[in-house]
Amino acid sequence: MSIFGRVSDSAERQAPSVDAVVVGAGFAGLYALHELRTRGLSTRVFEAAPEVGGTWYFNRYPGARCDVESVDYCFSFSDELQQQWTWSEKYATQAEILRYINWVADKLDLRSGIDFNARVVSATLDEDDSTWTVRVDTGQVVRARFVIMATGPLSAALTPNFPGLDTFEGQIHHTAHWPHEGVDFTGKRVAVIGTGSSGIQSIPVIADQADELVVFQRTPNFSVPAGNRELSSEDVAAVKANYAERRRLSWRSGGGSPHVAHPKLTMQASPEERREAFETRWQLGGVLFSKTFADQMTDRTANEEARKFYEEKIRGVVDDPDVADLLIPTDHPIGTKRICTDTNYFQTFNRPHVKLVSVRKTPIVAVDATGITTTERHYDLDAIVLATGFDAMTGTLAKIDIVGRGGQRLRDDWADGPRTYLGLGVDGFPNMFLVSGPGAPAVLANMVLHAEAHVNWIADAIGYLDEHGYVGIEAEPDAVDEWIVECNRRANATLFPQANSWYMGANVPGKPRVFMLFIGGFAVYLDICREVAAAGYKGFRLLKDS
Repeated sequence: MSIFGRVSDSAERQAPSVDAVVVGAGFAGLYALHELRTRGLSTRVFEAAPEVGGTWYFNRYPGARCDVESVDYCFSFSDELQQQWTWSEKYATQAEILRYINWVADKLDLRSGIDFNARVVSATLDEDDSTWTVRVDTGQVVRARFVIMATGPLSAALTPNFPGLDTFEGQIHHTAHWPHEGVDFTGKRVAVIGTGSSGIQSIPVIADQADELVVFQRTPNFSVPAGNRELSSEDVAAVKANYAERRRLSWRSGGGSPHVAHPKLTMQASPEERREAFETRWQLGGVLFSKTFADQMTDRTANEEARKFYEEKIRGVVDDPDVADLLIPTDHPIGTKRICTDTNYFQTFNRPHVKLVSVRKTPIVAVDATGITTTERHYDLDAIVLATGFDAMTGTLAKIDIVGRGGQRLRDDWADGPRTYLGLGVDGFPNMFLVSGPGAPAVLANMVLHAEAHVNWIADAIGYLDEHGYVGIEAEPDAVDEWIVECNRRANATLFPQANSWYMGANVPGKPRVFMLFIGGFAVYLDICREVAAAGYKGFRLLKDS
C-alpha cells in the first residue's frame, strides 16, 4: 500500500518514505523500532553516535552508574529478555548497561533498522499531507508519516563559558564526552568543576589516581550512599521468580520502581519510628531516601526532618566541620533537586590531597595555559574535568531545526518554556511525538518503563489513526495550555519549585524558569494517558486527508 496519497516531481517527494522516523537509539529509540516493526510499520532510526546506547554510550566517566536498581532499569515488555539477562550488581555500571543495550539490539535484530553516525539536523512538516521531511548530516533525506523524538532528556552537554578555557595546555574532558579508551590521572594535578551527579560519582575514582585533586563547587547537592553490592545467585533467582509482581508494583508506583513509602506520614510517626525509617532507607541506599515518607516532598516540616537526619550523617563522615558546611546544601529542600547517589564521596574530602573550593565564595575568574585562577589564587593543573551537566529536557530538540505549521520553529515556540500536551504532542506540530518529553514525568520516573509506556501509547495512536482513516494527530492549543496549567498546579503543591534545579532550567543561562515535568506520579500519569486515548484521543485533533 502506498504510504502517501500524492507524489510530486520534486526531489523531496522522491526521497525514500517510511511510516516512522525515530531520532535516537537509546532505550526509547530501540523499543520504538522494535514495537513499530512488530506492528508492521516501516521504521528508520537515525543515531548520531556510532553505536546504540544513547546517554549510556556517551557518559563513560569514572564511576558512572545508574541510580535506579538494575533489575528495574531494563525492558519489561519481554519476559524472555528479563529471564535471560542477569545483572551483576544492584546498581549497574555504565559499561554493564551498555552491554545490556547491545545484547538487546542483537537479540531483536535492531541494528538493521538504524543508521549510525547520522545526526538529524532538521524535520520539516509538509502541511498538504501532514508528513515530515527529515534531513540528516550525512545528506540523507527521508519522508515519514510520523516523527518520534527519542532524543533523551539528558543528552545536550553544557560547557560553561570560562574565559581562557581554550588556552589551557593540559587535558580537558567533559563527563558527557569521555574518551572511550579511558583517562589515566596517575601523578597528575586534576580539577573537577561541578558537583552534580557526574561529579559526585567520578570524584572518588579520580581521587584514587590523582596526585592532587581540586574540586570546584558552585552548589552543593544532597547525595545518599548508593548502597551498591554484587547480586548473589539467590538475589537474581528471587527477582526472576517474582518479576511479574515486581513490574506490576512498578507500573502502579509513583516513580516506576516497586517502592512503598512508610505507612505513616512523617510527623505522625514517633521520633523513634522516624529515625528507624530514615536509617533503614539510608542503609538500603539510593534516591528513594526522598520518598521514605509520602509527605516529604509536600510538607516543609516533614522535609526538614529528613534534612536534619541527612546533615547528621554527613557531619559524621566529614572530618573538617568547615568542609562539611560547604558540602551540605542550605538553599533547597532535600529531594527538590534529584538526590545523587555516591560511593564514599564525602569521605573523599578527608584525604590530604583533595581540596574543595567554593566558587560562590571565590569565583573562577579565568583559565590560562597552566591552570585555573579564582579571586583568591591560581591553581596549577595538568587536567580539567568538566562535570557541568546538561541543557535538560529541551536542549537536544533545540539543536534540531524542527519546523511545523506556518513555518513555526519548535525552538521559537518554546522560547518562553516548553509547550506540550502530556509530554507527547505539541500544537502546531502534527504527527510529531516526543518520548519522555517535558510535561511528562520523564526523569522523575524509571526511564526505561517510561519509554515503553510512551512508545506503546504512540503505536496505539498510529494504529487508531490507520483503522479510522485519519492521516494525522495534533495536540489542540487549549489542551496544551490546560496541561501546562495542570503541571504547574501539581508542582506548586510540592516543594520542588523552591529549588533552582535543572528541572526548572535554572542551570542554563537565559533559559526560562519553568518546572518542566509532570509531578503527579507515574501511575497517575499513565491513567491520564489511558483516559485520553479511551476518549478518542481527547485534546488531540484527528486529521483527515485534505
